[in-house]
Amino acid sequence: MRADRWPIPFSASFVFLGSLSDFLFPGAGGPVSYTFHGAPSLKDALEALGVPHVEVDAIVVNGETVAFARPLRDGDSVAVYPHDVAPDGAVLHLQARPPAAPLFVADVHLRRLAKTLRLLGFDVICSPDLTDAAIVQLSHEAGRIVLTRDRQLLKRGTLAYGYWVRSTDPLRQAVEVVQRFALGTRARAFTRCSVCNGLLRTVEKDAVRDRIPPRTALWLDEYHECPDCRRLYWWGTHGARLRALVEFVLDSSAR
Repeated sequence: MRADRWPIPFSASFVFLGSLSDFLFPGAGGPVSYTFHGAPSLKDALEALGVPHVEVDAIVVNGETVAFARPLRDGDSVAVYPHDVAPDGAVLHLQARPPAAPLFVADVHLRRLAKTLRLLGFDVICSPDLTDAAIVQLSHEAGRIVLTRDRQLLKRGTLAYGYWVRSTDPLRQAVEVVQRFALGTRARAFTRCSVCNGLLRTVEKDAVRDRIPPRTALWLDEYHECPDCRRLYWWGTHGARLRALVEFVLDSSAR
């Protein structure tokens, strides 16, 4: 076999700043050496190393801030920045800024996270019927931020908004998302249906009396209903637990 069939690969050095180190192998620290053939784009190289493009806000190559499409070249020194760590000097921001009123779509594996975020009042679509393609389409059409633990989903080329949830604990996941998107002051707890995501409305007791447990009707007069799924809500003995959950998430995310 001819030797020129196996060209010597090129090499570049990558440094991942801040939270981007979460995508590296455990224990990996300092520069990461990447070997390649041809001239892949920086986006392709980053995702080959396991870092979804939606988590990257800036790239500096040999001291110059560049775009995802810039071809990687032999000997390049690449520094990659997340949203909360900024390089010195002028910055070309690569991460799309989400809408002022955050909207989310979560994959089905994060349904408990979705429920907690809805308790806080945030708009989160989450359904077992949603395919990955449908999730990406919802994000594209409505500017919804994709929440997932599937890194491959976040590498979809058309995706503009997305976040890889690090924790595997649903409560810690909620704290993480509230911190990441600075949602603490935007929470409107108990205004949204935790099951279907609809906005709750106040209903007259007499209009729903036939759906209220008789003992509850004896002492409670305030009720709320989801206009989408018709679920009825009221403050029962579980109220203290739910309030404590909301307070924990908001207090923890503010630290």
